[in-house]
Amino acid sequence: MSTFAPNSHILCREINQLYHQQQLWGVGNCFGLVKSDKFSFGKDDKGKRKTVRKRRGGGNWRVDGGTFFGSLSRTPATIEMQPIEDCDELDRILLEANQLSQPIIIDWMASWCRKCIYLKPKLEKLAADYDSKAKFFCVDVNKVPQSLVKRGNITKMPTIQLWKDGEMKAEVIGGHKAWLVVEEVKQMIQNFV
Repeated sequence: MSTFAPNSHILCREINQLYHQQQLWGVGNCFGLVKSDKFSFGKDDKGKRKTVRKRRGGGNWRVDGGTFFGSLSRTPATIEMQPIEDCDELDRILLEANQLSQPIIIDWMASWCRKCIYLKPKLEKLAADYDSKAKFFCVDVNKVPQSLVKRGNITKMPTIQLWKDGEMKAEVIGGHKAWLVVEEVKQMIQNFV
């Protein structure tokens, strides 16, 4: 279970289900609730820490910081997409990617486009997930020469393209919900990696 519940009643329901299943619950890289078979920790009326023996009828739950601190050594959560400024830079990036036999993802966006702005952090998170398989770049169509925009054959924004072997292989036009776009981009990457 990797979904964090924003509502307390959903969280309680999930914990109850896990009580009967696996006795461990983790929320991504944040914290974990672990079932304690013998003790629970709390504070008495004077604010001093106390240990309470297990009550009849079930275990107690405690926050486990090990899940959080163990995640500090992992890869970053997001990787900022590198901007492409002109056609020469695109050619250089495509040549490097071709030598590494690695696809690149280009997010064609505009600074005034709300959907583009909302989608960019989600793509940066995706870039961290696929860091060794694909490189992510972005192009602000208002800040680059129109020859670069024409080369990408961009008509709508945001447009996310996968380039491999020096040519565009697939694209997703992101005019719908961000989570759908991210799923389509994941599928596009898996098809070409």
